[in-house]
Amino acid sequence: MKTILQQLDIGDLSLNNRVAMAPVTRSRSGDDGVPTATNAEYYKQRASAGLIISEATNISPMSAAFELAPGLYNDSQVNGWKLVSEAVHSVGGRIFAQLWHSGRVSSYALLEGKEPISPSGMNEDIHALQVYGAMRNGYYTRMAASPSRAMSVEEIYGVIHEFRVGARNALRAGLDGVEIHAANGYLPQQFLSPHVNRRTDQFGGSIENRARFLRLVLEAVMETFPACRIGVRISPFALYNNALDPDPVTTYCHVTRLLNEYGIGYVHGADTNAWGGAPDMDRIIQLIRTNYHGIFIANGGLSPEQAHALVDGGQADMVAFGRQYIANPDLVERIASNGPYNIPDAFTFYGGGARGYTDYPRLDAEYQRVA
Repeated sequence: MKTILQQLDIGDLSLNNRVAMAPVTRSRSGDDGVPTATNAEYYKQRASAGLIISEATNISPMSAAFELAPGLYNDSQVNGWKLVSEAVHSVGGRIFAQLWHSGRVSSYALLEGKEPISPSGMNEDIHALQVYGAMRNGYYTRMAASPSRAMSVEEIYGVIHEFRVGARNALRAGLDGVEIHAANGYLPQQFLSPHVNRRTDQFGGSIENRARFLRLVLEAVMETFPACRIGVRISPFALYNNALDPDPVTTYCHVTRLLNEYGIGYVHGADTNAWGGAPDMDRIIQLIRTNYHGIFIANGGLSPEQAHALVDGGQADMVAFGRQYIANPDLVERIASNGPYNIPDAFTFYGGGARGYTDYPRLDAEYQRVA
């Protein structure tokens, strides 16, 4: 019987267990997207995870779906991430950086007055885009997206280079690998979506053309990290941020075959619709397992019991937890003892300070208090 507490190898990387910390946006970076000592403490607290996948991390000043998210495109940000990687490694943890470009999911208010960029400047549905910012009173709230403009071919190659630089900076910061965020309606998925991508050049039209951006990003990142140290997150059926596809099975069969050909370390399947009460995990598993033969990480509001069942049944090799990791820094230890589990405080998910971030109690501290 396999369990999520057993060891797992991803390429040349040996992981202590099959529990991953999912990329969870917390919007608590310092000025200019620089990670702080508090961010390092937050990740260190959760380092018993087999693998930490960092919160979505901007590769460009033109990527900003959430204000106060971290970046990985300048030296100060690299030095901030060094604090994080050193903290995680000091207690035996492993951490990948999730490389992120939000594309059209942004606002001029977060881009110093500039228009967001997108594959083809399609703006008829911007009301559906999820953009968040911090208010002067300290609270965090959804804000209106701004109309985007179509990228030139030169700009597309410029963003591909930004992914290349993001990977180089992740290595400079001492991170163990990177995950390309191609899910949740952000820029790589925008190129994959025929609803958003209406280009008629080499980056639009056929699935081969729509997947060209992701393929070139992957090749750029592979100049720094071997394929086995690279993951890709996809959400084939997601409604979030409206990167819709009338035939997602055909599109993502092509994508997962492509990822299989490159031999990447893992595919991270995000069941984004599960949070709205319409889970797609069975369809995601079938699609990925049919076309990709490497490590599959499942994610989407799964309980530890469901995670054990997926791993034991061979449907997943690893399971990523998001909200559970917000509230339970020692989630692995709690799973091993069958709980109990802290309940996350949704009002402190985004923005703020230590409250709801580094102050959740550990199981051993609870036992000591009771004793």
